[in-house]
Amino acid sequence: MNRSIMQMLEHVEYRLVTGGEDLEEIYRLRYQSYLQSGMCGPIASGMFEDRWDDLPNSYRFGVYYDGRLVSTLRLHYISSEHPYSPSVDAYPEILRERLARGESFIDGTRFATDPFSAPAPGVLPFLTLRLGMVASSYFGQTAVLTPVKVEHSAYYHRIFHAEQKTEGKVFPGVLAPIALFEIPCGENLRQTLERFPFFKSTPMEQRMMFANPAINRLTPLSIVPTAKYLREAA
Repeated sequence: MNRSIMQMLEHVEYRLVTGGEDLEEIYRLRYQSYLQSGMCGPIASGMFEDRWDDLPNSYRFGVYYDGRLVSTLRLHYISSEHPYSPSVDAYPEILRERLARGESFIDGTRFATDPFSAPAPGVLPFLTLRLGMVASSYFGQTAVLTPVKVEHSAYYHRIFHAEQKTEGKVFPGVLAPIALFEIPCGENLRQTLERFPFFKSTPMEQRMMFANPAINRLTPLSIVPTAKYLREAA
């Protein structure tokens, strides 16, 4: 699997999107994915966006395979200075005190895919969630937060050793019950990178993705995965 996904990364481009047609395309993909899975009802605009999209600590990414949008993921970096994200609003009883103590988190939400564009079955989560691993290598936060349906928990536990922190509950903006899972960093991150080297990234890729989330540009910033360079240097 490592070899296969590493080869697929040759065709992948990540785009940090702040506006324009690329952002609308991401919102349409979210809507189509969520409507099909029962996560949302009909929306007249055909686009799914929310009040957390334009926060200064928000990073919206499109994942493109051979130039075609195949998935999307939004990340928030939250700390005592920027304690704003969907998970903070949904689970304040768990997160606000920890943020006040100085812990920090990556909050990964609005994960959506176009399964008909996948280059192979089951690979889009790996290609997409790699964004969270790059963020973890850059920010060095306490943990990654992943609000997901409970029935998807086995994947996150198997790949990332995610720990369930809440029962399923109403989550802002979606219809299905969502539980909060937490992926500890530190030693767990090191072991995950060793098991799955396609999650690795160079400092340059990390800076391009996360050094400045709020650049006001009409065209997206395109970023090429760098895991292969670390593999070749090993």
